[in-house]
Amino acid sequence: MSEYDCFDITQHGKVAQISLSRPDELNTMTPAFWRDLPLIVNELSDRGDVRAIVVSSTGKHFSAGMDLSVFSGGGLGGPGDVEVGRQRANLRANVLHLQETFTCLERARMPVLAAIQGGCIGGAVDMVTACDMRYATADAFFCIQEINIGMTADVGTLQRLPKIIPAGVARELAYTGDRMSAERARDVGLVNDVFATQADMIEATMDIAGRIAAQSPLAVWGTKEMLTYSRDHNVADSLDHIATWQTGMFQPADMSEAFSAKAQGRDPVYEDLAPLNNGL
Repeated sequence: MSEYDCFDITQHGKVAQISLSRPDELNTMTPAFWRDLPLIVNELSDRGDVRAIVVSSTGKHFSAGMDLSVFSGGGLGGPGDVEVGRQRANLRANVLHLQETFTCLERARMPVLAAIQGGCIGGAVDMVTACDMRYATADAFFCIQEINIGMTADVGTLQRLPKIIPAGVARELAYTGDRMSAERARDVGLVNDVFATQADMIEATMDIAGRIAAQSPLAVWGTKEMLTYSRDHNVADSLDHIATWQTGMFQPADMSEAFSAKAQGRDPVYEDLAPLNNGL
């Protein structure tokens, strides 16, 4: 995979690691970040040989959020001499584009695990709430920074966070802009576990990703699809959705392999997902 301005990508067996790679700039989210992340995630998802993704970072902080350069060059609405209705239409389109940068994590065919050290601020909270699971170092903290600069968060935090932690806790963070410690984040369910060091966290997160990657990738994809769908739909609709999914996607090959492997005292070996070609 080609090099990117804001990311390093490595693959460990069936697990891909996307690492934010601008530690001296606190891994702020430049225009290149918003452009490249969905390209990377969609490529990994489409290939079929990757079964889990770990999003990690470098330096003292995971990410300080949106870089001010995103607002330069005429701003998200385009040049100021454009008629105001057209300018605002462009602004809406650009916000939707920013949202898609993180929604791709949710839509990926495999689970995405976030490994968070230090500050997870502003847009970084939008990012990690779109992941399947989150792990943190003891010095990590979370801050919905937008309220502290006079704006409403608009790239996913307010939509996803209340479905991860209690609504009252999410509202307190969103209204006050206070920091939430890693320990508190674990207590309310925002992170799965907290580790003393970044090295310990990365090792544990990669181990979990590896255990996921050892399962049937089709069964894992279906499980992610159902969990995400059920979050946003009622029980009856969700039951109907899994019935429809199973009608087409539940085939005996992986189950037969699981039973055979158990009988033979070995680890099962599952076929990768078929590559996607985006309809071409």
